[in-house]
Amino acid sequence: MMRRLAVSLILLGLATPSVAGATQTASQGQGQAYPTRPVRMIVAVPPGGPADILARLVGPRLSEAMRQTVVIDNRPGANGNIAYEMAARATPDGHTFVLVAAGVTINPSLYREVRYDPVKDFAPITLGIAVPNILVVHPAVPAASVRELIALAQSRPGQIAFASAGIGTSGHLALELFKLQSRIDVVHVPYKGGGPALAELIAGQVQALFSIALAATPHIKAGRLKPLAITSGKRSQVAPGLPTVAELGFPGFEVIGWFGWLAPAKTPRAIVTRLNGEIVKVLNAPEIRERLLSQSTEPVGDSPQAFAAFIKSERDKWARVIREAGIRVE
Repeated sequence: MMRRLAVSLILLGLATPSVAGATQTASQGQGQAYPTRPVRMIVAVPPGGPADILARLVGPRLSEAMRQTVVIDNRPGANGNIAYEMAARATPDGHTFVLVAAGVTINPSLYREVRYDPVKDFAPITLGIAVPNILVVHPAVPAASVRELIALAQSRPGQIAFASAGIGTSGHLALELFKLQSRIDVVHVPYKGGGPALAELIAGQVQALFSIALAATPHIKAGRLKPLAITSGKRSQVAPGLPTVAELGFPGFEVIGWFGWLAPAKTPRAIVTRLNGEIVKVLNAPEIRERLLSQSTEPVGDSPQAFAAFIKSERDKWARVIREAGIRVE
């Protein structure tokens, strides 16, 4: 009704800019005129990684569904903070949103200066994929289970070296949570990325690693690494035969890498709902699910409300672990 009235007034030359603007805002708020131009999906990593692969799987299908080009805009740096801050400040009209990693909930506790709030500055769209970690050891390590590894570490305090892909990564935080719950004294050896950490473990320079399943699986199949447990909350399709750390005596232990989509805060609910529906539809397409599972990742696709609750729980959990472990990146 309001739109028809505004059009009539414009034809008569009687519409004021405020009436036309209000009509356009109402239309966009109801999702009727969205999108009106190409949509930008900011990605917090350089091309080639799991997040970029996910973006380029979803992007073309989203373009087709929304009848507008979805432009992938890679903005790596500062463990994702550059991309997250850019997205938080973007105009909340649905034409810019961001594919985030777990770091969006970790960084505010890890870094001294972070200019965004993962809860207040974003409107969650959906969790995209979950990427569990696998606790792996070098084949020469005399431990065939998590309990045996803990016993070995207790018999050699300060001598077992755990690699990680870097300070604040999901593998590092999995180690810190494991240390807090098992009360073992081991050495953390951070590397500049998962590749170097895996290479050093395979070479026997370190003894253990919480590695993302995607990277560890080929080496497990080749016999270069020995898997002990997976860090998902329940047994995973990625490695159905592996027990979870939680079921081995550490209730509540769950550490996953994950990727999901956020829009700037105050993005109209109708637009968030539209984006959620289209992205979840893509994630549930059989060929997309098969492709993701083949890469040791689990497609999720949930509601904005469920993703919002997940973000809050992740923020609170890692703030506690980081505080208790005394981790800080300057």
